[in-house]
Amino acid sequence: MRMMGGLFAVLVLSACVPTSPPMTGQAPAAPVPAAAAPSARLPSDTAVRNFVDVVQRLEPVTEEVCRARTRGVNCDFLIVVDDRLGQPPNAFQTLDRQGRPVLGFTLSLIGDARNPDEIAFVLGHEASHHILGHLPQTAANAQGAALAAAILAAASGASPQAAEQMTGIAATVGARSYAKEFELQADAMGAEIAYRSGYDPVLGTGFFDRLPDPGDAFLGTHPPNGQRKAVVAQVVADLRAGGSGL
Repeated sequence: MRMMGGLFAVLVLSACVPTSPPMTGQAPAAPVPAAAAPSARLPSDTAVRNFVDVVQRLEPVTEEVCRARTRGVNCDFLIVVDDRLGQPPNAFQTLDRQGRPVLGFTLSLIGDARNPDEIAFVLGHEASHHILGHLPQTAANAQGAALAAAILAAASGASPQAAEQMTGIAATVGARSYAKEFELQADAMGAEIAYRSGYDPVLGTGFFDRLPDPGDAFLGTHPPNGQRKAVVAQVVADLRAGGSGL
């Protein structure tokens, strides 16, 4: 099912504009061809039509992949649009109060997409965060780090204020410890989902050419754009060569 309209969210994994080493953790050796210059923005009606078409084609593939690769996980995706004006281009994965996976897109992201392949890659990426269990893993990492910090604070006789600060910092560090790896994993699976739905994920990574490169910052939430494009290129090359995917 899909809902186009007001956005609701309970637990948000991260802000990921298309947005995420392959599943083996090794960067591909094959170079990535230089991308063509980004094309102009599409007319708004074309952009909306592209989004609707992509959702209709990708949703059944996404749910099929989810059911095939998970056990006891809700695979009934709800795709929503944040129709508030003035929101920056953004997409994310979250859960509603009943635990149903929600994939959210802002109007500006839909309008900024230069082709259906970009929307397909973003949708596949966000769905992959849910299929791969990144939201609960992130929460568990944060909780574990916070608990360890609380025990250390109590053992050291830290004041309540200092203990609270220590646990807060530890939770942030814990949540970000695997953020880049999760993004790369979601990029890889998202590329496969888009490819199996009939889209070109390599063309879809054109979004990265219009985004600031986060580099390889310590405790950053996203890996370098070039690394992400290389992961997608390798996944697509493997699929075209007859690989079975992830």
